[in-house]
Amino acid sequence: MLSERIGSAGTKVLDTLVRYLARIFPNPNTLTFIGLLINIGCAVLYGWGHFFIAGLVMIVANLFDMLDGRVARLTGRVTRFGGFFDSVLDRYSDVIVLIGIMVFYARNTPQHSTLYVTLAGIALLGSVLVSYTRARAENLIQQCKVGFLERPERVVLIIIGSLTEIGPEDNPFLHKMRAVLWVLAVLSHWTVVHRMYHTYLEARRLDMLGDTPAEPTTPAAPDQDEVWEPALPKKQAPSWYRAT
Repeated sequence: MLSERIGSAGTKVLDTLVRYLARIFPNPNTLTFIGLLINIGCAVLYGWGHFFIAGLVMIVANLFDMLDGRVARLTGRVTRFGGFFDSVLDRYSDVIVLIGIMVFYARNTPQHSTLYVTLAGIALLGSVLVSYTRARAENLIQQCKVGFLERPERVVLIIIGSLTEIGPEDNPFLHKMRAVLWVLAVLSHWTVVHRMYHTYLEARRLDMLGDTPAEPTTPAAPDQDEVWEPALPKKQAPSWYRAT
């Protein structure tokens, strides 16, 4: 079928790219760090109002995020620290991009808007809490991957909003970044509340069954709402990683 051929061709291209990157950057943590640096560049572009270019650069940044785990498996350098490092740097990437957007709307330009600075700040807080609530919840219950606005959706929305920031102002299909900020600000916190409610129900059910939670022997798991594959293969990952 056509879809299978397209999928097969895409896999071959991706595998070729992974092999090429593995020769240049044999340490997958290097790819993860490069992805963060590119996202810092995105934040600078957002701060100066170059939204369309920033959206294109974000695509490249998340390509690195997709490939670090594949390179780790290809080179046999899969480590537990690699998964942790990837998750922490993803949080930095999320925050720095939204700070760049806040800086743009805070500058003394015709686009200055206290409202949208505030909305970007609320979206930033929501993105952090979406990750945190899952990490904390999965110390108490088996899994808490619920809610609409996980990291993939947030990144895609920002990219889409950025790529519409071009052309005439009166075009009804363009300049949707402000609408994206409304969506991020509302739905990220909706996801947090959803996860809190889900955790409440699951924890209450376990309490009624008499299942007392044991003291954690490992640190709280970082959130795994990753855009691409995790840096750890499931067969070598701890239980919270295999649940994703």
